[in-house]
Order: sequence, then C-alpha cells, then structure tokens
Amino acid sequence: MKNSIIDKIIFFLLVMQFSIINAQIKLDTDYGNNKAIGKYVEINGAKIYYEEYGKGEPLLIIHGCGADIKSMEYQIDYFKDKYRVIAADSRGQGKSELKTDSLTYTQIAKDWEGLVKHLQLDSINILGWSDGGIIGLKMGISNKTKIKKIIAMGANLRPDTTAVNSWAPEKVRKMQAEAWEMIKKGDTSRDWKMELQLDGLLLNQPDINHSDLKKISASVLIMVGDRDIIKNEHAVEIFNNLPKGQLCIMPGMNHGAPRNKPKIFNEIVNRFLSEKFDYERRK
Repeated sequence: MKNSIIDKIIFFLLVMQFSIINAQIKLDTDYGNNKAIGKYVEINGAKIYYEEYGKGEPLLIIHGCGADIKSMEYQIDYFKDKYRVIAADSRGQGKSELKTDSLTYTQIAKDWEGLVKHLQLDSINILGWSDGGIIGLKMGISNKTKIKKIIAMGANLRPDTTAVNSWAPEKVRKMQAEAWEMIKKGDTSRDWKMELQLDGLLLNQPDINHSDLKKISASVLIMVGDRDIIKNEHAVEIFNNLPKGQLCIMPGMNHGAPRNKPKIFNEIVNRFLSEKFDYERRK
C-alpha cells in the first residue's frame, strides 16, 4: 500500500523534484511514523491516525490525494514552533482505515470535523494541499467548526478541464484502467479497489459551486503554482467568489511547491496566518 501511495503521488502530481522517500532535507522527527506521538481515534466508523505537535492556536495540516502525514513534514516542522499543529492521515490513506466503498470529499471533511470535536478545539486554522485544500474549503462551507483562516494550495471546485489541465485526468484514467485490469487478473500486489476510490475522487469530484464559496466566513488564501495541475484562471475564479479571499500564484512553481519549494511556500503561508486580514468584504 505504501509503495502504491508513493507511486500515485509521483505519477499523478508530476512533482518529480521530490520524493517522500528521499526528502530534500533530513528532519529529526519522523513525521507520520512517530510512535511516541501518534494516536488513533474512531471517527464516523473508521480509525483515524493523527499526530500533534507544538502549542498555541490549532492549525490543521491536511495532505493531498493518496498521500499521508509525511508528505506535509516540511509544513509540520516549520509551523510546530508557532501553532498547535494537528496532522492526520485522511480516511483510507496512510494509517487510517477506509471503511467505505464510496469515498468522498464530504466524508473526509466530516472526519476532520469529528477530529476537531474529539480534540475539543474552539477554533482552528487550516492548511490544505490539493485534496487537503478542497477539504478545507468544504469545512468552511459546512460551517460545523469555527475556522479563522484557510490556506488552500492547488484546490479545485470541479474535476473537468475548465479547472484542471487536460493531461491530469487523462493520466488518472490510465491508472484507473490499469487498476480494473489488475482486479480482473486477481492481482494482490496492491489494494486496487482503494486505488479505484482515489481515482474516483480525482475524476468525479468535487462539486463546489460559487454560492457554496460565498458561505465561507473564514479568511481564505488560494495558492497555486503558475505551472500547476490547477489552471491559473481557475484559481482566479475561486478567489473572485470568496467573501474574504487572497490569491497567490507562485511564479515558476508547480503543484508540488509545499515539498519542492518549502521555504518560500511556508513563508507565504506564515505571512497570511500571522498578519491581520483587513480585506473588505466584497459587495
């Protein structure tokens, strides 16, 4: 399963500059595999694995599709001295159980809301990458938890080519076809059914409209690289429909900026989190 996850990250996200196995910087803490810190909690019928670091305002750090806590290690390491960082493996990924045959972003968002409730957090900030950004937006829309600020890196409102570059879904369809073929052959080298559910997330979800975005009361920073999977104009579309939004299109960067350009990425996020948001609400 672990090798499958790494393959999916490298293949789909096309961030060849990094590898979860061969990280740019060797960190002292093995984030995502910290036996002294890691805990499980049952939420909505599934065991969810999470780790906590630091003190202060809670900051949820949410990884992307097919990844896990370790993929966000540079963000955890940077922000743990400034916030109470809470990172989890989303349902069916990393060490967390799946317990469904129809995985959705709505379900994952509900799991995160359940974790917030379990930890008795009064208010939170959210930093989400890719699928994590989508989940952050959905949590802001549902308004089940008090959210101060959301950073959504490489998020999209819908899976079609008005939002994402066409080569991305094409590659996922090839992976989907491979998974079906391996299931027919009876191959057990990977959890192919789980692969199909992850592919389904990428190909068929999310479905967020402009009126949904207008429900978000939190301040939101939309981030993409100008060479991202997400189209630049789609990032602008999201920004234009937020009541309290900021937009950052990072020059010369791709979807993998949190790992292949962590210093720049983290500094931008830190500025947004630490400075007062005084942008007037759009009429």
